[in-house]
Amino acid sequence: MAEIAPADLTTAEKITLLHGRGLWRSQPIPHANIPSIIMTDGAYGLRYSTTQIDAGADATDTLAQLLNIAKDGMFGTTLPATCFPNANLSACSWDTDLAYQMGTALASECKAAGVHLLLGPGINLRRTPLAGRAFEYYSEDPILSADLAAAMINGLQDHGVGASLKHFACNNSEIDRTNVSSDVSERALREIYLYAFERAIARCNPWTVMSAYNPLNGTQCAENPWLLTQVLREDWGYGGLVISDWHAIKDRPAALLAGTDLDMPESPRRRAALRQAIANGTVSLASLDQSTARMLQFLNRVKFAKPAPANDPNAHHQLAQNIATESLVLLQNDGTLPLPKANFRLLIIGEGATNPTIQGSGSASTPPTRVDIPLDEIRARLATTIHLPFTATTVEIATLTPDAILILASHHSGAEGEGADRQSLQLAPGQDVLIASLAQSHRIIVAITSPDAVEMPWANDAAAILACFYPGQGGGAAIARVLFGETNPCGKLTTTFPQKLSDIPGHLSYPPEALHHAYSEGIFVGYRGYDAREIIPLFAFGHGLSYTKFRYDSLTLSADHITPIGSIIARITLTNIGDRAGKEIVQLYIRPLNSSLRRPLRELKAFGKIALNPGDTATLTLTLTPRDFSHFDPTEGRFVLRGDAFLVEAAASSRDIRLTAEVQGYHQAKTPAPPAHHHRRQQTARRPPRRSRFAGRALHEPADDKTAGTEPNRQQPKLFPWPL
Repeated sequence: MAEIAPADLTTAEKITLLHGRGLWRSQPIPHANIPSIIMTDGAYGLRYSTTQIDAGADATDTLAQLLNIAKDGMFGTTLPATCFPNANLSACSWDTDLAYQMGTALASECKAAGVHLLLGPGINLRRTPLAGRAFEYYSEDPILSADLAAAMINGLQDHGVGASLKHFACNNSEIDRTNVSSDVSERALREIYLYAFERAIARCNPWTVMSAYNPLNGTQCAENPWLLTQVLREDWGYGGLVISDWHAIKDRPAALLAGTDLDMPESPRRRAALRQAIANGTVSLASLDQSTARMLQFLNRVKFAKPAPANDPNAHHQLAQNIATESLVLLQNDGTLPLPKANFRLLIIGEGATNPTIQGSGSASTPPTRVDIPLDEIRARLATTIHLPFTATTVEIATLTPDAILILASHHSGAEGEGADRQSLQLAPGQDVLIASLAQSHRIIVAITSPDAVEMPWANDAAAILACFYPGQGGGAAIARVLFGETNPCGKLTTTFPQKLSDIPGHLSYPPEALHHAYSEGIFVGYRGYDAREIIPLFAFGHGLSYTKFRYDSLTLSADHITPIGSIIARITLTNIGDRAGKEIVQLYIRPLNSSLRRPLRELKAFGKIALNPGDTATLTLTLTPRDFSHFDPTEGRFVLRGDAFLVEAAASSRDIRLTAEVQGYHQAKTPAPPAHHHRRQQTARRPPRRSRFAGRALHEPADDKTAGTEPNRQQPKLFPWPL
């Protein structure tokens, strides 16, 4: 596209350019040679709906189609695409190289389909495993989430396809997500929820950032100047395009002034509201020009390659298998795994053997190019295999004389996903009882597919447990590879598994009430909260077993003190003392000693993955910066380095610390508190989130302004209750 400046366009053309065309396109300006771009969902696979994209639609149709997506997951006719492991599993690889390869493959599929912007990845933290979209998000930790997302985005953008880092910010529950305000302290925002975005942006400079549906501290994210202007642009220096989530904007002039540039999807009513605000001077031409310039910059980054490059579905399927294989987490093993391939009778129970759940539900759903069936993959390796569905356990299993029973368990009620949180951490009805019963008389292996953590009241009686989360289309092959030892498992958890629901940090303030969701645990999210309350988790953050053993030999640091300038290099030496080649994920935590403010016991600050053959020794090098030792002081509105000393911990999990080294601390001088902190000003002046006058109306029931709302149960969001 030729270089175009805002001055080359009329006011009407600028307004047009900053609004969508139908559901998935931007508006073109033909006389200026500005093309329309195509954008679509899919952080783990391309979802290209020919019905919605190729056929086109007017604004009324886009709303109806979007409501159908939320209600039924219907996208019309959708092209097959590689369904990679969802983020809840792929993150367990802790492997930025694999994340980059996934981004590269997604870029190839996007270009083959003519898509210019992929709407992902999502890095909202998994604050609670009940969250409906937890499967789309990487972790409960901001550093791990940021580094994996940045690697994937670089894979996309290095190959000419844009990414949209989302959902900015604190979209951590699906309950009435467009109305419920996430109420979060500034310290928790800066250290936890916003830090994931800040770190990812610094590492990949995403072409777009997507604002979230929910209000943040009372102000709609898409209309929040503190969030989109002060934090994102002024504090972090982000110069890219901010795009709204679909129909997330309630007040278009306010959204533009706050920093939301592109309003998606098409809405004549919102476009007319902006036109009127410019005409009466409520929105200045300078503000319009600023957003127009960012839109033009984005369009100039897009590669309009013709013809489309070749795409290799077979190679991408193999990549999906490899990512799943590297990510599966062996939670428990008494030596039963790996299984032999001969002289062994295996009984398999569960519908997942023939009809596996490979992904979550919602706007990211991808129709796979093919699916590896677990039963087929296992039978290809072990002939003496018997399969029973859960409905046939009434069979006298003892007469089958299995050497072991593989139970393919799942959490799947059909209701959870985008638009609805989970109701519990239990497996599907009847499965816990069955597993507990069989474990009393048989050697059982449990492989679980789930969106996030599940309770396991039978865990102590299981011979082996494998966490599969949502493994994508190559999951069947990956499970078989790990079960039979063709690949040594190396995945580690990116979230904590509680023993029971009430152990979750923030449990007492979930679900939200009266249109507010208080993040009462503050900075003590995930493993930080378990440590602070001295609660023993079922499986700790960072936990994962191998078929070999690694000895942590030494931890050395390049300096014995930390200052506001300069970094510390940590070198961790490991040896594979087992009899199999394997990979170990090393986690580096920092533990503050005598901090000026209360801090978590330990926090992840760096990680790395190392491959070792039996008997081999190697050294992993990781870097720690002054920011890694700092905390946010809300009285000063900045990060400060203050502490007598710190322990640097090399660990196999957050509860398995192998080596420590002490670093002397530093105490930065205090600065006077700002006279009127912007964040507090923004909170004080906020308006309450609007309540839908259509609340409780059935989803299919028409409303006089072409909107609709629904609340069949407390989990279902009220969709778009404001004028569109």
